[in-house]
Amino acid sequence: MKTWHEIRGFPLAIRLLLVNQLGVNTGFYLLVPYLATHLGRDLGMSAAVIGIVLGVRNLSQQGLFLIGGSAADRLGARGVIIAGCALRTAGFALFALGDGLAVLLAASVLSGLAGALFNPAVRAYLAQEAGERKAEAFALFNVFATTGALIGPLLGSALLLVGFRASALTAAGIFALLTVAQALVLPARPAAPSGGGVLADWREVLANRAFLAFSLAMVGMFTMENQLYLLLPDAARRATGWDGAAGLVFLAGTLANLGLQLRITRALKGRGRRGAWVAAGLALMGLAFLPPMAVAGTEGNVLGLLPVLGGALLLYLGVMVAQPFVMEMIPGFGRPGLTGTYFGIFYAVSGITAALGNALVGWAMDTGGRDGTQWLPWACCLALGLVSAGGVARLHRLRALPAPPAAVPATAATA
Repeated sequence: MKTWHEIRGFPLAIRLLLVNQLGVNTGFYLLVPYLATHLGRDLGMSAAVIGIVLGVRNLSQQGLFLIGGSAADRLGARGVIIAGCALRTAGFALFALGDGLAVLLAASVLSGLAGALFNPAVRAYLAQEAGERKAEAFALFNVFATTGALIGPLLGSALLLVGFRASALTAAGIFALLTVAQALVLPARPAAPSGGGVLADWREVLANRAFLAFSLAMVGMFTMENQLYLLLPDAARRATGWDGAAGLVFLAGTLANLGLQLRITRALKGRGRRGAWVAAGLALMGLAFLPPMAVAGTEGNVLGLLPVLGGALLLYLGVMVAQPFVMEMIPGFGRPGLTGTYFGIFYAVSGITAALGNALVGWAMDTGGRDGTQWLPWACCLALGLVSAGGVARLHRLRALPAPPAAVPATAATA
């Protein structure tokens, strides 16, 4: 009930963006996890071609985050959000209607470009609208995103009983509804004049050494969070011999997120500086890989699922501690007129480096399975988490991180 009360306390625009993120993740995860299987099994494509199609989507998104962030600053976040959802609608519809390689590549480009547009724009709009309540707004944003990431695969697996085309059209329909809803309801906000060119904005952000150091330090958060979809589900399946065990990882994490995210953020917001809590959350995320590492290599033992679920819950808990404050701090590194650009560059830097981190984990999984050192990928994630936590703690000690936004006086808020 407290969560719903908190949601109702935000303006309509923020409430719509929360529902938008639920829809975005539902639509994305009901389609994308099953795309490789569709390309290989249904269309008979080779592994190399599948890799190209999936890689084009990732490259289009990660490589163009900067464009989306700058567009949000100069054109207004509302229009960029709507354009991104419309492009995702077109991209997912093409996945449903086209079987040729050219059509599939076009669908991948459109889908990736869509994410590059609305991801930084949504966060910039949310940060600007939330004011001093950024941490709570991003905490709720995380709750809705996590819930969508659970609903999506469940809905997608059900729709696959009808066929992949049904899944793709449903995903496209969700994004079409989001496009219309935001066009009708989301208020327009005038873009603040930058006073310079786009390249000057990029140079200004890239010259911010503290911001770049923070972005690089956050590679651990993204890499470890991605293991909720790679390492932990694989360990759950191996421990039980049951493919459905992977779903328990998502279910346990989503329930914990729904019950604890807002409570944790509100409890920590007034206790200590944000940088210390981000470092603590990253350290907790790294330590989450210790329980599964203790039973790595154990197969066919249902009890082996307990350390995996325990590690998943600790990982979710670390994300709940760190992520809202990370999102709150990013706009504080620069002036308000560059909020979108800061988010864009943050996701570009962190996303590209996290891809390298994921490649390291994948190599460790292959090497561990071949050499009998199944603990290796877990140890890599543990080390990555502790290194990232140490980097953020160092920036915190140097006072290189932004201070929390000033609270609005009660009289001003009442007026």
